Amino acid sequence: MNRSSLGALAGLALGLAGWFGGFGAFLVVALCGAAGWAVGHLLEDEEARQRLWDRLDRSGGPGEGRRRAR
Repeated sequence: MNRSSLGALAGLALGLAGWFGGFGAFLVVALCGAAGWAVGHLLEDEEARQRLWDRLDRSGGPGEGRRRAR
């Protein structure tokens, strides 16, 4: 399936959710679609996954800055 067809299907899903479920359903479908795209992108692209891991590794864990400040 090419990107144009996938975009058309996503647009149809958002349109149907907005028509039958209202604006709240539209937002839920849009957020789920964006999350699915992000996960799919990370699973498909090795370089993007490595950049994410590098960024997470450099940022440290929660409270990391407080421990170093002592």
